[in-house]
Amino acid sequence: MPLTDTAIRKAKPEAKQRKLYDERGLFLLISPKGGKWWRFKYQFDGKEKLLSLGTYPDTSLKDARERRDQARKQVAAGIDPGEHRKARKTATIAKQANSFEVVAREWYAKHSPNWSPNHGNRIIRRLERDIFPWIGGKPIADIDAPRLLEVIRRIEQRGALETAHRALGNCGQVFRYAIATGRAERDPSGDLRGALPPVKEEHFASVTEPNKVAEVLRALDGYEGTLTVRCALRLAPLVFVRPGELRHAKWADIGLEVAEWRYTVTKTDTQHIVPLSRQAVEILKELQPLTGRGEYVFPGARSTARPMSDNAILAAMRRMGIGKEEMSGHGFRAMARTILDEVLGFRPDYIEHQLAHAVRDPNGRANNRTAHLPERREMMQEWADYLDKLKAGAEIIPIFQSA
Repeated sequence: MPLTDTAIRKAKPEAKQRKLYDERGLFLLISPKGGKWWRFKYQFDGKEKLLSLGTYPDTSLKDARERRDQARKQVAAGIDPGEHRKARKTATIAKQANSFEVVAREWYAKHSPNWSPNHGNRIIRRLERDIFPWIGGKPIADIDAPRLLEVIRRIEQRGALETAHRALGNCGQVFRYAIATGRAERDPSGDLRGALPPVKEEHFASVTEPNKVAEVLRALDGYEGTLTVRCALRLAPLVFVRPGELRHAKWADIGLEVAEWRYTVTKTDTQHIVPLSRQAVEILKELQPLTGRGEYVFPGARSTARPMSDNAILAAMRRMGIGKEEMSGHGFRAMARTILDEVLGFRPDYIEHQLAHAVRDPNGRANNRTAHLPERREMMQEWADYLDKLKAGAEIIPIFQSA
């Protein structure tokens, strides 16, 4: 006789395990402790097998019969229901093991040793903040272009368009790594080309006309704030490194006796040498008694264990009336590049080397950090002398104009 819900509810456990049979191989297994499990008995390849269909009452009699009927259809189609279930479970586990976050962290671990620490930290923070919370747990092979665009749009909508472009690029790298390692078949980020508006290129403010440069230099020399910030302001145009590199300058990297500053360029993770002019050495010797016992040449105002704030130099310039449309921390680089080339007439490759840009030889190889070092020493000293003349009000040579 077929089972009924009433008969199942009234069924009591006994000293030994017992079975209540329904129709076409379905039965309820009742344990001595009162547990009730649905089982389906079937034949496959001449062997008797059992398939678990859930527990009662979570799985009702009606649900159990529907699951039994689905299993019977599989048997009729030549599919073993038990093996089919195992295969699906294995596939599910494999998908979970190949989630976007798992693959992304594997990709990061493989490539990050070749990046500068700052670059690597920015990438992983970007993924952790903007990508992982939304698709990190999803199987990477199941993520399509619309789902990825939905995540990237979240970044764009908060006004961080450049971050959105960078995040999309990082996702593309992760997808391509997944394809190479057999975890995905295609990269959906390629379908989103043109989906984001382009980032408007913004150039750092800079003064390049010599007469205006003279005004800026005299204003910097007149700064009346702390000695640390005053020295940083005076040194910045002499060495024209990136603002972050100046702030993170360490005494251990500076050789005052040989007039050199050697450090690793954070942007490219390459070694770089800055020949120090006589004027630059004088500034550093003035500051050394104050900060020379610490790690940083320009320590923070609140803690000497940390470098100067990234806003310290800009804030000082603003207090002196140098507006953001006139000069920025990066602006000293543009100023030096223009005047060294168009006024002082130095070779462009010397200038590019000193700016720590990649300069390649005719065979396409990047030149090392010592390339043209004697010529660069001469250039840096002439540059410092030229700036002194500007501040003193010497005759100014105008920038060459095209015909």
